[in-house]
Amino acid sequence: MGEIVAFQEEIRQALPNVTGNADYKIFRKTLARITELIKLSKIDRLVMAEAVRVSQQQYDLKRQAAGQRPKELTNKEKTRIQHRARQVLRCGIARHLTGDAYREFSCRLADSALLQNFCLIDRLHQIKVPSKSKLQRDEALFEQGFVQEIIAEVTGQAAQAPESPQDRQRLGLAEAVSLEQYFLDTTCLKANIHFPVDWVLLRDATRTLMKAVRLIRAEGLLNRMQGPQVFIGQMNRLCIQMTNTRRQKEAKRCRKRVLRLMKKLMAKVARHAVVHRELLMKRREQTRFTEKQAAQIIGRIDSVLEQLPRAIYQAHERIIGERQVPNRTKLLSLYEKDIQVIVRGKADTEAEFGNSLLVGEQADGIIVDWQLYKDKVPSDSGLLRQSLERMVTRYGCHPVSVTGDRGFDSAANRRYLRKQAIENNICPRSVAQLQERTQQASFCENQKRRGQTEARIGILKNRFLGNPLKSKGFASRQMRVAWAVLAHNLWVIARLPRTETQRQLQAA
Repeated sequence: MGEIVAFQEEIRQALPNVTGNADYKIFRKTLARITELIKLSKIDRLVMAEAVRVSQQQYDLKRQAAGQRPKELTNKEKTRIQHRARQVLRCGIARHLTGDAYREFSCRLADSALLQNFCLIDRLHQIKVPSKSKLQRDEALFEQGFVQEIIAEVTGQAAQAPESPQDRQRLGLAEAVSLEQYFLDTTCLKANIHFPVDWVLLRDATRTLMKAVRLIRAEGLLNRMQGPQVFIGQMNRLCIQMTNTRRQKEAKRCRKRVLRLMKKLMAKVARHAVVHRELLMKRREQTRFTEKQAAQIIGRIDSVLEQLPRAIYQAHERIIGERQVPNRTKLLSLYEKDIQVIVRGKADTEAEFGNSLLVGEQADGIIVDWQLYKDKVPSDSGLLRQSLERMVTRYGCHPVSVTGDRGFDSAANRRYLRKQAIENNICPRSVAQLQERTQQASFCENQKRRGQTEARIGILKNRFLGNPLKSKGFASRQMRVAWAVLAHNLWVIARLPRTETQRQLQAA
């Protein structure tokens, strides 16, 4: 961690006295309580120290690249970094509390005195609101592991049994939260993609390649061809024909005929994209594109061209060859690579497309463990032991009891829980064992409470994350989940009963 420099708080604007709206009053009290939690847990100091450390490291690398010796940042620079770090923390929490996208939150922040006060940007002389792009960059300022450390710090302080009244005041809770009961479940964190229809992937490829070609041609780098919009229109017409084939008598034959036309058009589109890509690489200096902008366009073309043979093969196998493609080799999207086919078997959705998310909560609803998986998870039963080991690492203890659905049940898990002296309230797969367990009051009580974990996952996904999650790339989705869990846990802790002293301070 970096060294924190002491600084004086700025004079800030007073909040207006708003009456007549109960929801606003609740939201205002929640933000005030979260502000207390941030100060009492001292996570703002951790954030400032980490920001100084990262900035110092980047500054040293920059000087080293220029052939200069490392030099410590001045106190003025450290103060500026610390101010920014505190605002980054508050803006990240507030955005996930409201559930707004970056653009909407930036606009809302500019118009809300309450959010400006919480995010520490309500200066007297000027209110500078971060743009949507800056909000997105700021949330990626810290690594995901560091955000996990912050969450563990807050949850650990709320969970530790206070030994004296002074310790009890740390988070202002009337009672320490309990980590004895542990409830866990898995869900699919849906990716922001359309349903992966094979021939629709060819439409996506056409649009992406022709839009890139249009950018290149706008700079005067021309090669003989029809306009890019012509090819997009031709592919759209073929997609309409493919959709309408199911209403015809010989539907299969018509689908095969349309797909062959799509493949022929796709080959022509790919050739034009390759030619214009080479033109941009050779004559980039003649355009207004910077080197990074040109690299972005070239990378966009290369990414699609690399996956195009696989998309064509997949469509050919399923439509012309009438053969199934295994899920492990199936191409789901040209833009999201690290997503999986997750068979859920639900009434409304047989299969979902995204990443498996494990969520574990304690009795009050605080999320104590979570994990977003990049690769396909074979079964839920293999995740239980890993989750319990992470709890020991973060909080130094095992739970007293573990409750989950039948997906977590296995002979290996039963042996592990018995060895660790943990009460096993996981729903057994065997019907006979389930009938036997339902005679036990503790099992029935914990299984009844497990129903709230389903609701907890719904709150996390729909209110704090957004369903589907619009972040692109697995690393971005992973970071977004960490921020959402941080905001969620602070929101839950803020609603727990407080000590009499804290209630009096809040009322004052």
